[in-house]
Amino acid sequence: MSSRTLPLLFINLGGEMLYILDQRLRAQNIPADKAKKVMNDIITTMFNKKFLEELFKPQELYSKKALRTVFDRLAHASIMRLNQASMDKLYDLMTMAFKYQVLLCPRPKDILLVSFNHMDAIKDFVKDTPSIFGQVDETYQQLIEMYTPLSSGDFQLIRQTLLIFFQDMHIRVSIFLKDKVQNSNGRFVLPTSGPVPYGTLVPGLIRMFSCTGEETTRLQFANGGNYTAALREGSFEMFGDRVTKLGTNMYSVSRPVETHMSGTSKNSAQHTKVNAAPNPLAKEELNLLAKLMGGLEVQKPGGNADSGFRVNLFATDEEEEEALISRPDELSYGVIKIQATKDQQANAELAKIMGEFTESGDPSPGASSKGDDLLAMMDGL
Repeated sequence: MSSRTLPLLFINLGGEMLYILDQRLRAQNIPADKAKKVMNDIITTMFNKKFLEELFKPQELYSKKALRTVFDRLAHASIMRLNQASMDKLYDLMTMAFKYQVLLCPRPKDILLVSFNHMDAIKDFVKDTPSIFGQVDETYQQLIEMYTPLSSGDFQLIRQTLLIFFQDMHIRVSIFLKDKVQNSNGRFVLPTSGPVPYGTLVPGLIRMFSCTGEETTRLQFANGGNYTAALREGSFEMFGDRVTKLGTNMYSVSRPVETHMSGTSKNSAQHTKVNAAPNPLAKEELNLLAKLMGGLEVQKPGGNADSGFRVNLFATDEEEEEALISRPDELSYGVIKIQATKDQQANAELAKIMGEFTESGDPSPGASSKGDDLLAMMDGL
């Protein structure tokens, strides 16, 4: 597992979330001023300095539930509200889109180019708001300084960590199904054609060398695909051509996106049971989550009834209700409810989160039993 994976996971999922919300806001004809406010508020919260300080600290990835909690809070950082079914669909689309991008990266290092495509788009969303633009720019520089010096081995470890995180997610997405890059069981189809990774040769040639290093024989073979050489490498600078289209916006108002739950097999059900085993890092995970939540500010709609609005990621309210009822239990993330303000100290935040997890019983007299109660509650999630 790589301790440098979390910032890239957050940035890329956040970028996908913004693409989807931008598409839905336009599709539902939300007034331009309100739509802009939603995007600006979410990006401001996403790039909150205190929040990013915690995010960029070396740390292991934590559970899908904890990550979903962060994005649930982030999506409600403005006057927009999502019902649970729409939030579920939003998170499904975000995760499946980024999983597809990670799988298709020609080299592990290209995950950084995907991240830069998302960052370029985020900068474009706030180009007319200098204060927010500055926040994004600062994070961009931080990404460059942290990740560009890493070796190919480091990026391979990051890629493996991401794929392990995504391995049990097989939600079918209409865009992927129509483009025939996803099968009906929710698994992606990897291409056997196109450009090879930059710095590598097109497969089809075997060269043999003598013990002195001289080439003695050349053999050609059919590579089974239609490969081409990569013309150039994408830019890892703040500005430049990324070459790859992975991480760019694939949504449009005229191309709605639907998700479908894949059938649950016995294996995945067993895997869910295995994952339900006690987590020895539960307290640390919740401690981190409390700190992250302390850096996020959520805006509550004001008294004006017209100030807030709801966005539906489904075609109709009936479809949204049906999706909520029919969603399999193993795909329900059960968002952890955390209320923490940015002025609270870490210990106070953790105490509060512990209180919420144990509010159904009497307070525990000792610190160790508090931890036990917290672990017991995590077991039940």
